[in-house]
Amino acid sequence: MTRLRRPSWLPIDPYIVLLLGTVGLAALLPARGTAADVTSGASTAAIAFLFFLYGARLSTGEALDGLRHWRLHLTVLICTFVIFPVFGLAARGLVPVLLTQPLYQGLLFLTLVPSTIQSSIAFTSIARGNVPAAICAGSFSSLAGIVLTPLLAAGLLGGDAVGFSTDSLVKIVLQLLVPFLAGQLLRRWIGTFVTRHKKVLGLVDRGSILLVVYTAFSEGMNQGIWHQVSPLRLAALLGVEAVLLAVMLVLTWYGAKALGFGRADRIAVQFAGSKKSLASGLPMASVLFGPQASLAVLPLMLFHQMQLMVCAVIAKRRSHDPEAAEDAPREPGDAPEGSAADPVQGQPHSRVLR
Repeated sequence: MTRLRRPSWLPIDPYIVLLLGTVGLAALLPARGTAADVTSGASTAAIAFLFFLYGARLSTGEALDGLRHWRLHLTVLICTFVIFPVFGLAARGLVPVLLTQPLYQGLLFLTLVPSTIQSSIAFTSIARGNVPAAICAGSFSSLAGIVLTPLLAAGLLGGDAVGFSTDSLVKIVLQLLVPFLAGQLLRRWIGTFVTRHKKVLGLVDRGSILLVVYTAFSEGMNQGIWHQVSPLRLAALLGVEAVLLAVMLVLTWYGAKALGFGRADRIAVQFAGSKKSLASGLPMASVLFGPQASLAVLPLMLFHQMQLMVCAVIAKRRSHDPEAAEDAPREPGDAPEGSAADPVQGQPHSRVLR
């Protein structure tokens, strides 16, 4: 995927094109009847396998080592699971002037999703920040999100979200948490295999997400919920998300400075604390919202692409800061020169979904 060249100011992830194509396929040829039952069952299995792989990939040793930088990780967690949701709740005042209730629910769900892993690492590396801290921060956020996102959704969306119920929490445990823990328990025996075949398994988990998207949007088409969204509402949603992203980028950068973090750590805080994971959010929305998942994930899909474009520009500029060369950490785990996440290349590789 690194062979695909694109302008540095327009970092459109090719995987986003596949996601949009999947949405288009669901709009033209939604699964119905027996086909819908088959895709729904396959999607459920794919979600469980996806989180099994997440568990098998997360190194418990690396996570424990990262606890030494607990102030940075706590800052990222607060940004992800406290400050983001507060802004999400504040956006309720935009209903019904700018947003419809279903779009607002999707926006609020977006603020509850954990941070990214790959893109946080890639952009931190481009900006010459603290890459090991970004790795641990993204991993901790994803791990915490398996528990915190459903609980926050139950508390903040439970009474309003159509299709959301306490049964959804049970499904979360069975489809997400149990497979994740199984992956962690089996990592001792399968960890080497997973690492050796990470490229092939990466294609598998991305294919699983495409299946989840197709299933969710097919159900949305069958329910006729797309008639609820107008171009004007979509434009309003994009505007609201642009403001949300700008506020979080400013807050994480200057807030980290006020907390006394150095330049390299501030970069890790900014990129890990201002983004949301599409890979984690899509499966969770599918479980939590059922047939209404297509509208619930629409704000997340839009925000995901927006954050990639904006953060790529910021990371590129940070790499040219006068103090970048002398402040950049030289720790194991930093991306080597010439790698896909190297500033020389100027672009993160395509594995920026999570």
